[in-house]
This record gives sequence, structure tokens and C-alpha cells, in this order.
Amino acid sequence: MYELPKFDNSTLRDQALTHRSYVNEHPTSKHNERLEFLGDALLNFLSGEYLYKKHREKGEDELTRRRSALVDEKQLAKFAEDLELNSKMRLGNGAIRDGGRQNPNLLSSTFEAIIGAYYEDKEFDIKPVRDFVKQFFDSVPENNVVSRSNIDSKNRFQEWVQSRGITTPPKYNTRQIGGESHTPEFLATVFMGEEEFGEGKGRNKKDAEKAAAEDALANLEKQGLL
Repeated sequence: MYELPKFDNSTLRDQALTHRSYVNEHPTSKHNERLEFLGDALLNFLSGEYLYKKHREKGEDELTRRRSALVDEKQLAKFAEDLELNSKMRLGNGAIRDGGRQNPNLLSSTFEAIIGAYYEDKEFDIKPVRDFVKQFFDSVPENNVVSRSNIDSKNRFQEWVQSRGITTPPKYNTRQIGGESHTPEFLATVFMGEEEFGEGKGRNKKDAEKAAAEDALANLEKQGLL
């Protein structure tokens, strides 16, 4: 079992644990979405750095797949459960009734917010954040990372694009199309240049983009291009 890092500013910690649905019922509170944005960026960087040092023999494509698997929603939700964030999250009553404490999207987002808040709490010194997240990265069995990295649809689609000699990466146009604040729904469309290749929906932007990539791969297979 893991413990939350020690915060000098408990207000930052509490904000990281606060979902927008809670703020709707307690207007004086601040939600964690900005901290989530920061934590997401930090985790992408730190996981990339971690894998770069750990697997010096691996190429860019393999490292990209492994990074995606190490910080995907399912894995971050597991990290959140290890920290017992499911009981610590501050959720609105509606989110709680809808099973928010078991929602992988809310759990993973809260974990990202904790990372962002800890970074700010340490006056933007990345070393303590690196030390904190390393224990989680180390805890993931190698087989888990490999098996999930091998099926990541976004990376598979990007590999197909690169195999065609195209250096520009696919572009994802993602927007929220409905749902409540605690159960949103997103639609993603993936393009190469001006051409649309696939479309998909998800409970968060990452899942919607993965669904769009899966749709793109399915369309390519239908056309005999995969």
C-alpha cells in the first residue's frame, strides 16, 4: 500500500482531490482540472524518462508504446486505488450515486491531479515528484506493460502512417458531445492531412482518441491496406 506524498500546502492537496461535481454543491471549493492538466504532462514526461533510462536498447516506437501503456487510464486508476484515492476523492452526491468512486476515469484524473499538485507544492521542483512516481512505475510487472503496449491502437495507427513514409503524425479532433460533468462523453475524429480516417467515442479524451484509431485501423483493414 502506498501513501500520499507529504504536502506543505494542504489546500493544494485538497484541491487535487476535488472533482467538479463537488464544487457544484460547494461553490467555495476549487476543482482539480488545472492540476490534472499539469499532472498529465508530468506523467508523460516522467514515464518517458523512466523508460528511456530503463530500456536503453529499445527504439522510439517501442518506447512510445510502453509509455502509453504505463500511463493509460487503466494503469493510472490502479495507481489511484493503491493510494486509496477512491475513498479520498471529494465528489458530488450525484457522482457518488453513479459509482464515481469506482470510475477509472475519475480515479486516473485524480491521480494526475495529485501529481500536478505535488509538483506545485514543491515549488515546481521535479525531483521529489520523480521519486514519488518511480515507485508506481517500478510496481508494474513487465509483462503487463508489454501486453498492453502491443495492442495500443493509437500507436498501431501511427506506425502504419510512418510505414507509408509520412512524417506528420495523425491529428485528433476531440470534443465533448454530452453527458454530465462526472460522466462526460467525448467524440474524436482522426485525420491525416485533410482526410478523415476514423471516429470514436469515449468517457474521456484518451478513450475517444483510442476508439477513433481503432476505427481507422478497421477501415484500413476493410480496404486491404493493413
